[in-house]
Amino acid sequence: MSHMRHMCLMKALKLTTEQAIIEAGFAVFSANAGASMADVAKHAGVGRATLHRHHPSRDALLNTLAKTALTELDAVVVQATENATSYMQGLEWALGAILPLANRQLFLATAIFEADAALQEAYAAEDASLLNDIDKAKAEGGFDPNLPTAWIAEAYTHLIYAAWKLVQDGAATPNQAAAFAWRTLLKGNGP
Repeated sequence: MSHMRHMCLMKALKLTTEQAIIEAGFAVFSANAGASMADVAKHAGVGRATLHRHHPSRDALLNTLAKTALTELDAVVVQATENATSYMQGLEWALGAILPLANRQLFLATAIFEADAALQEAYAAEDASLLNDIDKAKAEGGFDPNLPTAWIAEAYTHLIYAAWKLVQDGAATPNQAAAFAWRTLLKGNGP
């Protein structure tokens, strides 16, 4: 085998291992914010030494997961909402797009670690963007103007988690769960 081919194979194997670690990290830390590196390694099917070669500390792994989550969530929201004609439509479409990645959002909401300054700024920017979009949707007449924007944002976020859980439990398809969440956000649980 040529040296170049061997290097390409090694790189592909590294990416596969890294992706397994990332997915395991989201699964483990979303279920238990206090989980250990050993828990992540076991879930990823890798040894602790391999995990530590990729991420030397728990905080390093958590920071990588947070950056990955923010990047992935931002990408799906931008793509899903690029043709939206209103803020309400954008929020609805974003909800459906975020649903398959809700474990990323759950991780961001529940993980406990020391985020670096750039990551803290990115969190704050994401929060501010959602609040701004909700304010603009209120101005369009989509939400009750008497409800606090922060309340609507919390409801929106928690309904994404609820919809994701429904899908994970096999009780609804992603499209059904997104429709349930959106209907509940707009009309509550009444008839």
